[in-house]
Amino acid sequence: MINYFSVIPFLLIFQILASSADQKQLQVYIVYLGEHSGTKTSQEIEEFYHSYLYSVKGTKEEAKNCLIYCYKSVINGFSALLSPEEASKLSEIDGVISVFHSHPTKIGLHTTRSWDFINLLEGIGDLTPPKGEELLRKASYGKNVIVGVLDTGVWPESESFNDNGMEPIPRSWKGKCKSGVGFNTSNCNRKLIGARYYLKSYEANFGPLDHRLDFRSPRDKNGHGTHTSSTIGGRRVPNASSLGGFASGTATGGAPLVRLAMYKVCWPIPGLTAAEGNTCLDDDVLAAFDDAIMDGVHVISVSMGGSTSRPYIQDPIAIGALHAVKRNIVVACSAGNSGPSSSSISNVAPWIITVGASSLDRIFSSPIVLGNDVIIEGESITPFKNMTYPLVYAGDVEIPGTTSNNTNGFCLPGTLSSNIVKGKAVFCRRGEVFQSLEVQRAGGIATVLGNRYDGRGVVSKPYLIPATVVFADKRIDVYNYIESNQNPNVTLIQPKTVVGTKPAPFMAPFTSRGPNVIEPNILKPDITAPGLNILAAWSEEAPPLNVPSDHRVVKYKIDSGTSMSCPHVAAVAALLKAIHPRWSSAAIRSAMMTTAKITNNMGKPITDSLGNIASPFEYGAGHVQPSKAADPGLVYDASYMDYLLFLCGSTRFLLDPFECPRGLPSPSNLNYPSLAIANLKKVVTVNRTVTNVGAENSSYSARINPPQGYSIKISPTTLHFRAMGEKRSFSITVKAESPGKKNEFAFVSVSYISWNELNYCIVSTRFLLDPFECPRGLPSPSNLNYPSLAIANLRKVVTVNRTVTNVGAENSSYSARINPPQGYSIKISPTTLHFRAMGEKRSFSITVKAKSPGKKNEFAFVSVSYISWNKLNYCIVKYSELLTQ
Repeated sequence: MINYFSVIPFLLIFQILASSADQKQLQVYIVYLGEHSGTKTSQEIEEFYHSYLYSVKGTKEEAKNCLIYCYKSVINGFSALLSPEEASKLSEIDGVISVFHSHPTKIGLHTTRSWDFINLLEGIGDLTPPKGEELLRKASYGKNVIVGVLDTGVWPESESFNDNGMEPIPRSWKGKCKSGVGFNTSNCNRKLIGARYYLKSYEANFGPLDHRLDFRSPRDKNGHGTHTSSTIGGRRVPNASSLGGFASGTATGGAPLVRLAMYKVCWPIPGLTAAEGNTCLDDDVLAAFDDAIMDGVHVISVSMGGSTSRPYIQDPIAIGALHAVKRNIVVACSAGNSGPSSSSISNVAPWIITVGASSLDRIFSSPIVLGNDVIIEGESITPFKNMTYPLVYAGDVEIPGTTSNNTNGFCLPGTLSSNIVKGKAVFCRRGEVFQSLEVQRAGGIATVLGNRYDGRGVVSKPYLIPATVVFADKRIDVYNYIESNQNPNVTLIQPKTVVGTKPAPFMAPFTSRGPNVIEPNILKPDITAPGLNILAAWSEEAPPLNVPSDHRVVKYKIDSGTSMSCPHVAAVAALLKAIHPRWSSAAIRSAMMTTAKITNNMGKPITDSLGNIASPFEYGAGHVQPSKAADPGLVYDASYMDYLLFLCGSTRFLLDPFECPRGLPSPSNLNYPSLAIANLKKVVTVNRTVTNVGAENSSYSARINPPQGYSIKISPTTLHFRAMGEKRSFSITVKAESPGKKNEFAFVSVSYISWNELNYCIVSTRFLLDPFECPRGLPSPSNLNYPSLAIANLRKVVTVNRTVTNVGAENSSYSARINPPQGYSIKISPTTLHFRAMGEKRSFSITVKAKSPGKKNEFAFVSVSYISWNKLNYCIVKYSELLTQ
């Protein structure tokens, strides 16, 4: 019996479909060309972009009509409505660095006491309270520093943005206050000096903005942007508090006299509530970066990002930030809220300050008392009085057939029976907003929610019915009580604000973690700051729960996320910029990282929410200490050219036309204030250079505490500086004394005095899923016995192997069939496979030869077959994806 199997290339099918439906499948793509050079006028730049589009569209009218954004300031590129085939053709043109889809859901938001806690206004440990105030005075409260905020807009009437007593706007400011619906130029002042909005790409993807969902202007209907911008630079507002009077005190931004500029780039997703998320389109974001750079901002705060990391050449935040950093603009970004999963961090480019989230020393205590008088600790910011309720477990009162074993007891929408729930309190196994809404829908009058995260770290919400969140490990106590009593009841105790809790900080359970999947030789996050239950200004158009049934109005709100921690670091960067205006963005990051703290208010190592000692994959260099960052002694500086060389050694995908040197530098040698060595085999030596920004005639001695299994040498052991600005280099040699175990990481402090650390020389053994010693001759990834085949970066000839197992008829034979594409020769050996029995295995090889050099991003697809219903699907041959030939 002879059968044939054909390989149908997936990407080939995609291209065929695209070619027949191009006009129906137009999508927004960004075409990135690097940076503007020369003195082209705005019209000349636009005509230049039209020429690119004309080459794929065929007519000048189509080229003009499909254009969405022309980036004309510093970023060289545009966005347009293109078919996948047209985008592919543009990517092949000389001078084009990257072409990538502006996906409508790639980027989303990363959503008082905090400044006291991080030592800006009140000291802990050896730092006395006047130190923070001294820093503010020294920085003139940041009065001439301009911070650009990319977010959901701003509520300009908030008292946090009043400009009483502020000096005139700096002459360096070139930005605009753009009018729109519910917003005009009079809404800007000497505090809020600029406001723009960007929604061309949003409307290209979702259609015209629904005026019921948001303002077509810089005005904030979500609250997020108002919260982040007031955290950075809000004025001091006494007697501020959240709904119910929680967290009462003086609300203030970290740099109360900085100037703020809002760049509204995030918008509601049609069909979803604000609580379910907003979206920030890639090309809208890139347009905001382009304007912010030319407007004259000194710091950019970006509390948004993807749920995972993206390659630099496809990441508008990484691209925009690099152009900003080239002009000495500091860019701080949130790390993401995908924790506690490892390798979940976003915004990992090394020119960005990536900020994790940790707790304050403040909770909102609201214990519950069960009917058997057992008290269980809980937290809440929902205003209510002490009250006793009959209590039921959600899993016992569900509508039959609406849940499974996996979803039982979770209070999912539409699952609770109104006949039983009405007038009772409901215990939900885990939950937040939507669980409380389901209890309310079913007639429940209160709820006890199991914390969605294990351990401590409750993300507090102002629910619409009395609600308390209990820690996850206490859920079983509540459940056992309910199930063992005929008439269970519960008393919810009125919440109260408690300050001075210990231990603090601990890492917020939601904060995204490393390692860095894009470049494991760069440690991310860089630093952590308060991001759990932070009070700041809010939009009066956004209800505190951000759901349609909530009609309450608040001026200040408690919110959580790395979105809240990022503006803390942006504010510190603004203060350092005011004190040290000539410092580079890298020096400012270094100052914060090398002075960060890795102990809590009990003098012990910072932990995660479960009480386990946290690692640099969670907090980076540690918890920010602004006063100490103002005088770090030494800094690790890096230039724009250093970042280009890093890209050469890391990905070889450059964000600027640049010819990489032949001897590619190791990514670990980027002059970064932390060090990560991935896949350490035996011995690695890395280099660093420090610049003296401290005292003249100073010396620094090395101190190392190597982890078990490693030897570490630093040379020289002493650094001498005669003057400010002098640079000294040193090397660190790391040796693994024995093979590492799977996913083993060793952390070591390498310092040149206790308060100026190269925080965490991180040595990572091979990233393997099992303890295993790799062979000397490492196998090609293409030889994994996979039912499809891709050969990347084909140069001349490659042979790959596959093995098939007979699960069909006995005594069967299969003959090869090949249809090689033009420019390639392909041989398969043997040409016939014979099987006598079920379960027998046979191996074959495929040899692919390129007859001539390929073009950039060229793909060839070939059918390699042994039978039609047993496919080696998609033998894909791909040329080197180089940016230049």
